[in-house]
Amino acid sequence: MKYITTFIICLLLLTSCKSEKKETVTEEESRDLTIAEKIANAHGFENWKNVSELQFTFKVDRDTIKGKGRSWVWKPKENKVKMTVGNAVVEYSRRQIDSAHIGADRGFINDKFWLLVPFQLVWDTSATISEPKEMVSPIKKDSLQMITLTYPNEGGYTPGDAYDIFFDGNYMIKEWVFRRGNSENPSLTTTFENYQDFNGIKIAIDHKQEDGNWNLNFADVSITLE
Repeated sequence: MKYITTFIICLLLLTSCKSEKKETVTEEESRDLTIAEKIANAHGFENWKNVSELQFTFKVDRDTIKGKGRSWVWKPKENKVKMTVGNAVVEYSRRQIDSAHIGADRGFINDKFWLLVPFQLVWDTSATISEPKEMVSPIKKDSLQMITLTYPNEGGYTPGDAYDIFFDGNYMIKEWVFRRGNSENPSLTTTFENYQDFNGIKIAIDHKQEDGNWNLNFADVSITLE
């Protein structure tokens, strides 16, 4: 009799544990994603955890003048960076930046931000993100959703900057407005176009101004997975 009672108690405990675990998983799965998470996921954020190396060249073309650009190799898991500009090569670890590497790191943060801004929405937890609202995009005049990403006035290389980000019904970014120091007037307005897929991560290769004679773009993009 004692054996049967002990067995029943154990069975009840096991059933209870399984039930609690199922409820926990259900709660996690049913959590509403934030706008930042929806935009990041639309651009392939779920694949970022498997990235071992990212290579890209950041360029700005004006009229018929083609920019030579800065080339980067980033190993995010080790947080090691290599910059190549012409014949100059700089390598450093972002875990231990000294005064000799501040200039290179400033460039890396800028160029990486342009390349991976959908992911920065999730990564940059110090920034604030407004509620979305329907707006007409400044360049293509499309009806899109807009959020504003605002950085705090202290910390980072460019504190206080703001970005109005326009995205479509699939949460893909189509245009943005950069406002230096959260100024009311735009500092730079560009498109996000020519999206390409790199091992499940979608990147806008071209960022053009309205007149079409200015294009911040990326070349030699390569993403290596583990």
